[in-house]
Amino acid sequence: MAKAKKKNTNKGFYKYIKWFWILFFGGVISIVLIFQLAAWGYLGEMPEFQHLENPQTNLASQIISSDGSTLGKFYLDDNRTPVDYEDLPQNLVNALVASEDIRFYDHSGIDAIGFARALFFLGKRGGASTLSQQLARQIYVGPRSRNLVETIKQKIKEWVIATQLERRYTKEEIIKMYLNIYDFGNNADGIRSASRIYFGKEPIDLKIEESAMLVGMLQNSSLYNPLRREELTWNKRNLVLSQLAKYDYISDVEKDSLQPMKINLNYNPENHREGLATYFRMYLQGFMNKWIKENPKPAIEGERDTWSLYLDGLRIYTTIDSRMQANAEEAVQEHMERLQAEFFHQNTPDRNSTAPFLDLEKSEIDGIMERAMKNSDRWREMKRQGKSEKDIRASFNKKTEMTVFDWKSDAHEKDTVMTPIDSIRYYKMFLRTAMMSMEPQTGHVKAWVGGVDYRHFQYDNVYQGARQAGSTFKPFVYAAAIDQLRLSPCYELPDTQYCIEAEKHGNPEPWCPKNSEGKFSGEMYTLKRALANSKNSVTAQLIDRVGPKSVVSIVKNLGITGEIPEVPSIALGTHDINVYEMVGAYGTFVNQGVYVKPVMVTRIEDKNGTVLFEYVPETKDVLSKEVSYAMVNLMEGVTQGGSGTRLRTTGYDKWRPEYKEIITGYPYEFKNPIAGKTGTTQNQSDGWFMGMVPNLVTGVWVGGDDRAIHFKTITYGQGASMALPIWALYMKKNYANEELGVSDGEFPKPENMSINLDCTKPAVDPEKDKDLDDDLDDLDF
Repeated sequence: MAKAKKKNTNKGFYKYIKWFWILFFGGVISIVLIFQLAAWGYLGEMPEFQHLENPQTNLASQIISSDGSTLGKFYLDDNRTPVDYEDLPQNLVNALVASEDIRFYDHSGIDAIGFARALFFLGKRGGASTLSQQLARQIYVGPRSRNLVETIKQKIKEWVIATQLERRYTKEEIIKMYLNIYDFGNNADGIRSASRIYFGKEPIDLKIEESAMLVGMLQNSSLYNPLRREELTWNKRNLVLSQLAKYDYISDVEKDSLQPMKINLNYNPENHREGLATYFRMYLQGFMNKWIKENPKPAIEGERDTWSLYLDGLRIYTTIDSRMQANAEEAVQEHMERLQAEFFHQNTPDRNSTAPFLDLEKSEIDGIMERAMKNSDRWREMKRQGKSEKDIRASFNKKTEMTVFDWKSDAHEKDTVMTPIDSIRYYKMFLRTAMMSMEPQTGHVKAWVGGVDYRHFQYDNVYQGARQAGSTFKPFVYAAAIDQLRLSPCYELPDTQYCIEAEKHGNPEPWCPKNSEGKFSGEMYTLKRALANSKNSVTAQLIDRVGPKSVVSIVKNLGITGEIPEVPSIALGTHDINVYEMVGAYGTFVNQGVYVKPVMVTRIEDKNGTVLFEYVPETKDVLSKEVSYAMVNLMEGVTQGGSGTRLRTTGYDKWRPEYKEIITGYPYEFKNPIAGKTGTTQNQSDGWFMGMVPNLVTGVWVGGDDRAIHFKTITYGQGASMALPIWALYMKKNYANEELGVSDGEFPKPENMSINLDCTKPAVDPEKDKDLDDDLDDLDF
């Protein structure tokens, strides 16, 4: 009886053992089958093998300065620039592993211990997703579904892809891919963008606490956003620091010293309207779009057949020096804010009832406003939507909330309510500017400022804008005279009324230009002294001798495009020229007569470093070395005793009650050789200054949006007051940084110089010096 009972007991035990193994092997087979079905795509689309080898992400194209800084990027939705593992700091990697996957180096994509823990405690003590799984979800699987069945399918796909990733990539490559793919918010796609946007530095330079904050954001960058939820982000960062201490990556003492620290952001937003060199970047966008049209992409299976500026991760190497660009933008901001304050002061309603316009009838002002309205984005957009002209016009008279430019606020903009037509008039009040700086020997453009603020003034006055050149055109006339007639800077002509016969220029009356001061001294002026003091009488005599055709020929060879009429009046700068072309032309004088076309892009590479484009210089011999040096010598006179003399002054202080501060005038005190030319057009509508040292040529223009917007008098309306101070401030900043290598030496003189430069007469007579000092006393900039 006992034996029978024991036999039945053993039989029952073996039955349980049998079913255990059946269930065990059945479970294993089922899991393997499920994984295989997932790999075959029965649980949803899976990435192909080659996609695992080359996971595709949208990569922003980088704009790289000549000194190796990133000026900006071109991107649509993803502002992503990948970095190599070697460019990641160890403290960032440690924080990532300690916080997200401490057994990362021990598993093969799935953490069995973490999975068991998550299953047993129902996720209350942490999840089980490894870094490999998180990467799989980021690239291939997508966000979690709220449907339980779909969630299970997604999890299985994550496991499958994670194990495949582990087989095909090293642990370091997985970390690199994960940090490069993650979206940290605020256009910070990937660790490099995040590091630059939140801390203004490259990833390799991140401190421990900074790395900890970024790793903390990995759980949910929207929730742990340091700009919106600083305290929550601070707590999360400290939790990451605790994890680092827990796993002995840092000591408890180090953790205790770091946790109380506030989050010290250095926020640098990266978008198309903010940051450094915004106007240049918009020019570059047009350059790149043209290049893409002309250069087909090599055929690669599964990829686009044309280059994408926004998705292909191109690297665009430019000539812009980020340090000089910053100096240029700061100089523009400093001077234009103060010049604008004076313009506002002079154009209050009680001083100018038609402000900001001068000398215009109401009908003329109405015409300007009408054109501005029809050229506005609002008009074009409503027209595109099919709105009637009556409705469009009505919309310009309805008050609306808007953000407008404002010099007085820290961010240079303010929120207000006004009608769109009033906003047009409001923006007409602001003076515009343009500045470009170039190395004459190479044509490399080092700085480019197309306006005061790209967010609100998107017209680029460097390249798009062309205005009357005024007296900055005169050196071209002098160059033609010295080149063809072999005149010396010491050659003398009388300062008397000079008329060119009507038949020589096709007008019914003779052309008899006046000097800017409206009188003639009757004295003999050397060419050097005449150019320094911008004598129209002497310039008229020179163009009559060489002929307008010869001047136009030289100007064309100096890179100035557009139709220039072959008439004598061009000698006074009546033709419109942009700053870009003027700088290129003046660079020829410094470069010993060789014109070098300005260049902004030296090389373009794809994301793998393959060179797609390399710049080839465009040059032309225009003038001899002797003539070029004679021209430089002539223009040195401008800063030695002419309209540019204020560059040499020590400045003065003057109390201005409307500013409630002391205004310092001209504290420049340059001692080094400087060649240059100021320019002022009729009614003070345009102010120019072209300044040159041996290895840098810079052009500056300042004026209103319309020619009817200008200062009433020459005191503030001349190039020496409007434009020259920007050049001076910029050069002061350049010289303060010796690493830039901006020359303060003599201009190179050709050997065996045959043109006489030793003038016996002084550059300026004592009476002129006295007048100049009187003028300086009236100026505040």
